[in-house]
Amino acid sequence: MLFDAFRQRILPGALVPHHAALQQALDIAYQPAQHGDELVWQHALDALPAITVDDISLEMDCPRATGHCDARAQQCLRDTLMQLHPWRKGPFDLFGVHIDTEWRSDWKWQRLAPHLSPLQGRTILDVGCGNGYYLLRMLGAGARYALGIDPTLRFIYQFEALRRYFGPLQADILPLKSEQLPRPLQAFDTVFSMGVLYHRRDHLEHLAELRDALAPGGELVLETLVLPQGHDGVLIPKDRYAQMRNVWAIPSIPVLEQWLREAGFADVRTVDVTATTTGEQRATDWMTFQSLADFLDPADPGKTVEGYPAPVRAILVCRVSLSPDTL
Repeated sequence: MLFDAFRQRILPGALVPHHAALQQALDIAYQPAQHGDELVWQHALDALPAITVDDISLEMDCPRATGHCDARAQQCLRDTLMQLHPWRKGPFDLFGVHIDTEWRSDWKWQRLAPHLSPLQGRTILDVGCGNGYYLLRMLGAGARYALGIDPTLRFIYQFEALRRYFGPLQADILPLKSEQLPRPLQAFDTVFSMGVLYHRRDHLEHLAELRDALAPGGELVLETLVLPQGHDGVLIPKDRYAQMRNVWAIPSIPVLEQWLREAGFADVRTVDVTATTTGEQRATDWMTFQSLADFLDPADPGKTVEGYPAPVRAILVCRVSLSPDTL
């Protein structure tokens, strides 16, 4: 039942021929109750209170649903959403329940939105989408349809909880990785990959997957860790980076731009470079585990606890320059 909305979806335009292949990838990747906590998450969805929605605002930094919600229903809503802890991306506001997530994802959206081609009427893929915060912002900006993929089931249950009040939505999340997508799709007007590249052992393969998902002339929005100014080449952490195990390579911006050109992208532009702060990523009531402050050297916050340069993230925008069969 979790993915019934997608199975019954009438997909737009160039995605229509790929619906069966996407459903097949979904069937292979997902088996019900494959995670030990999945029954708990399903119970949380079933326990969400019925609240009449008067208004929905997806264009706001904090997507919001409003309606009559008494104190008892509000407390029930908060307690039920807490069963889906931790909440990483956001924030959201549901009937006065403010979901203060680990990441201030709205800050990143503010940095990238001015540099995007208009999303009105576009079909979008968000790779590593988490709980769908950016999918909601894309719909708020006029996207025709937004598909997210993320292998973490907890995040998909969070999205389904949000959909109960923000829906119906022209958006879905599938529990897939980009390497599990049919290739070449050549179906999306815009593809986002944010916070994924450094987790891939083969960075060029990931960029090729993103390229193959784009329609001719489509736009890629890539956000990833980079070396700060003054550092050249590529950092390959020996074990962990900021306590993350699976960080394979962090390039300088010139190296990253070259990777994109080698992968078949043109008009490569670095539109933002920002050091991640403990104001943007931090522990909250909705994410009570360790966060960025715990991963930095307490004597020198310009370094991670391992002694590497502290996290700096860049946003790059580019377009497909060659069709996949000519590369």
